[in-house]
Amino acid sequence: MFEDYFRQYVLLVIFAIAAVTVPVGMLMASYMAQFIKVRPSRPSSVKESAYEGGMPPLSSRPARFNFRYYYYALLFVVFDVETVFLFPWAVKYGVMTRQFGFAALGAVLVFLIVVTFAYAYAWRKRALEWVTNE
Repeated sequence: MFEDYFRQYVLLVIFAIAAVTVPVGMLMASYMAQFIKVRPSRPSSVKESAYEGGMPPLSSRPARFNFRYYYYALLFVVFDVETVFLFPWAVKYGVMTRQFGFAALGAVLVFLIVVTFAYAYAWRKRALEWVTNE
């Protein structure tokens, strides 16, 4: 029983090592490639300028970003996290009912109530409206 339990952690450690070594290895290979002239390093002012959509920068300070985009992004993240937590629960609900009973259902209902209050708060504060009449 304990062997199978620790075997899962060994797999997790293997994936963590791969997740670190692959990007670091790619960066090191790219860095080393400039020494054998595969990737020459020739910096210039054009290469070091900011590139966004092919337009040259008109000023050194970026334009102001509309804050309402952040509201929508945060609400999307909340909805996304809600879905990520609810999907496995819905798939395993039959197994969890035999094992945990109403505790699993109660935990998900508390989670849904908290998320519903968050959406109601955002709706009441008019965070979901793009154009405000103030």
